[in-house]
Amino acid sequence: MTPTLVRHHTYAAPSAPVDPGTRARDWAEIQERVLAPLHEAVFDRLEVGAGTRMLSLGCGSGLALLAAASRGAHVTGVDTDRERLALARERLGPLGRSEDSVGRAEDSGGWARDAEPARRARLVEGPPSAAATTGAPPYNLLTAFHPIGCAAGDSEGLAPALAEAVPLAVRGATVVLTGWGPPERCATAPVLRVAARLAEPARPARPGGWRPALRDDLEEVAARAGLKPDGSGRVSCPFGYADVDSAVRGLLSTGLFDAAARATDRSRVEKEVAEALLPHRRPDGTVWMPNVFRYLVCVTT
Repeated sequence: MTPTLVRHHTYAAPSAPVDPGTRARDWAEIQERVLAPLHEAVFDRLEVGAGTRMLSLGCGSGLALLAAASRGAHVTGVDTDRERLALARERLGPLGRSEDSVGRAEDSGGWARDAEPARRARLVEGPPSAAATTGAPPYNLLTAFHPIGCAAGDSEGLAPALAEAVPLAVRGATVVLTGWGPPERCATAPVLRVAARLAEPARPARPGGWRPALRDDLEEVAARAGLKPDGSGRVSCPFGYADVDSAVRGLLSTGLFDAAARATDRSRVEKEVAEALLPHRRPDGTVWMPNVFRYLVCVTT
């Protein structure tokens, strides 16, 4: 299992401007790995292996793709974040090929037809519909590992993405949706409230910001997408960081604090997030926040 405590990383001063490449690397090197237990639990339950053809929505820098490919699965990841996809390309290395939103291959080859490890992964920049394949069996597993349920409206883009992706899958394919667990089981919840509080001046006339995850969040998305629930589970995903500075960098790389930074400024967001993290700082300087995430297994109809 990928460790969730990140050490030996060199950081710029927290208040320094962060370019998209640095932000993406913060995500890949600090934050993305905290969800590794969720990926592994889902893949164990579904017995992901050589017969799996997985399409990952919002694949980020490719950690879940790598985990599935290491089990023998053929994987495709789609995302609109070019910087994260560039890191996924580095991470997957010789396993993959990469394409833009119109399907232009950046190197030769294609889907592997046997157990050969080369070209078992594919990266596509663009919407889910850009992951359509020619001459390859349809997908039998769709995953959305970006958890919903910690901000009002954070599921709004998921149902349309699923609507694009489901036609690319076989009938009866498995779909996995993920979300935050109950706030009383998530030590990070008070830190996320900082984002909502600081963002409020920018949106006084409409509701928004942090809200506790609701029991039926995932089921509501599944219903809107026409999916049939077929089981669920909870997974412990502690957020562990080498120190407060790295915790701040990791959390801000998620995008959950972007509205707060626009409403105030990045320095203030960093300062208040750092203060909110202090109760979770251990005597050795590390930061540890136990959290529980939930996943919903569905099938296409």
